[in-house]
Amino acid sequence: MNRSALIAVGVASILPLAASAQQGMSSGYGPSVGDREFSLSAIGSSDRDFDSSSIGLSGDLGWYLRRDVIVGVRQSLNYADIPGESIDNDSWNGATRGYVDYQFGDNRLRPFLGASLGMVYGDAVNDSAFGGLELGSKYYVLPATYLLGRAEYQWFFDSSSDADEAFKDGAWAYTVGIGYNF
Repeated sequence: MNRSALIAVGVASILPLAASAQQGMSSGYGPSVGDREFSLSAIGSSDRDFDSSSIGLSGDLGWYLRRDVIVGVRQSLNYADIPGESIDNDSWNGATRGYVDYQFGDNRLRPFLGASLGMVYGDAVNDSAFGGLELGSKYYVLPATYLLGRAEYQWFFDSSSDADEAFKDGAWAYTVGIGYNF
């Protein structure tokens, strides 16, 4: 089964969870204005064609401007296995970025859309800026604790004149983790 099919199956497997979460679950879960959140996630990324991939960890720290709008900073560290290369050419890279997300609804399941802007750096990447669009959802298992799933499409550029052309040469990043509002 190719990677695109695996991703489609993964996304489809979330739908039953979404349906059950919408039935009668509401107030008492999630953040209030001024709350903060911290999440720790396992991450993966792939080039646009899913030919090469990496795995890593990501930490997010965010602040709720409104109950449905969060701004924050995200730090990621990745290990990449470069195809066709020996183990000695495997590499580490990182990314630091700011983000803003809009969450939908007040139920235990909270889908969100957002954007990020930051820098990527490391052994096997060109140190550059990147922008990203993201979507995902949080599912509150306790009033202040949630499970997180997110997918981002990122494009890389060295200057603003590169941004238009860079979109078609972007990469996918996907995240699964746990978070806490405080």
